[in-house]
Amino acid sequence: MLGDVDIAVVHGREVAYRYTPGIGSPILLIHGIGSSMSTWTSIPERLEAAGHGVLSVDLQGHGESSLDPGDFSLGAHANTLRDLLDLLAIDTVHLVGHSLGGGIAMQFVYQFPERAETLVLVSSGGLGEGMNAGLKLATLPGAGLFVATAFNRPTMMTMSWIGRTLTRVGVRDHSLTPETLETIGKLAHPQRRAAFLSTLRGVISTKGQILSAIDKLSILGDRRVLIIWGDRDPLIPVAHGERAHELLPNSRLVVFAGAGHEPHFFDAPRFADELLVHLASVQPVR
Repeated sequence: MLGDVDIAVVHGREVAYRYTPGIGSPILLIHGIGSSMSTWTSIPERLEAAGHGVLSVDLQGHGESSLDPGDFSLGAHANTLRDLLDLLAIDTVHLVGHSLGGGIAMQFVYQFPERAETLVLVSSGGLGEGMNAGLKLATLPGAGLFVATAFNRPTMMTMSWIGRTLTRVGVRDHSLTPETLETIGKLAHPQRRAAFLSTLRGVISTKGQILSAIDKLSILGDRRVLIIWGDRDPLIPVAHGERAHELLPNSRLVVFAGAGHEPHFFDAPRFADELLVHLASVQPVR
């Protein structure tokens, strides 16, 4: 079972995390925008059962971490993660980043290469310009008012009913699961909504993703990189993962057939197994 959430204070701001020590460097799980550490569902337990240490974190402005206004850039998130590692006396980690978390993971390697042993990119941002049209529209002025009104209580109740109805007839739509709707519903909170939009506008414009790590992939050096994507990802095209795989000679690409933007939710057992295969194939960075 997952342990209780702990709170660390990093430069006056609260950071929520769960940490279970294990053999070797722990695995740092970094969630995507608008989400929280709960997105990893049973993944931490499966990794812990194999003897690995696991550190799950709520990014600033997300989950149970601080909602105060601040810097929500990739660099700021990477700094917070480094400072948390220092507080927990963790020297190096295996990075696993989903969506925005993938961009943060790559930024972490860029800023603190000596702290990162390996990298796993899951439906990662920062590998191309293409992006879902809805997220691009959310960067426009006035989007905050739209988000606040679009996801009001009646709308959320209707979406929940549709999700339950589809489930009863055997249709699985992750965008309408209770977990996803809970995440969306949190955007009604003014501070969460402000953090979401601030983070989003730092990485996306109306033209698509504005930050790219493609020209910085050489910083990964000889590290083994695992790239996991869903072939039905409606937010970030799987082609981004395929291109990164072509550019990284030490990478392995795994595509989950039928999965959308969250392959770790689509098939948690397989996802955990792929991570374990990846970890078994690498040696610590010295």
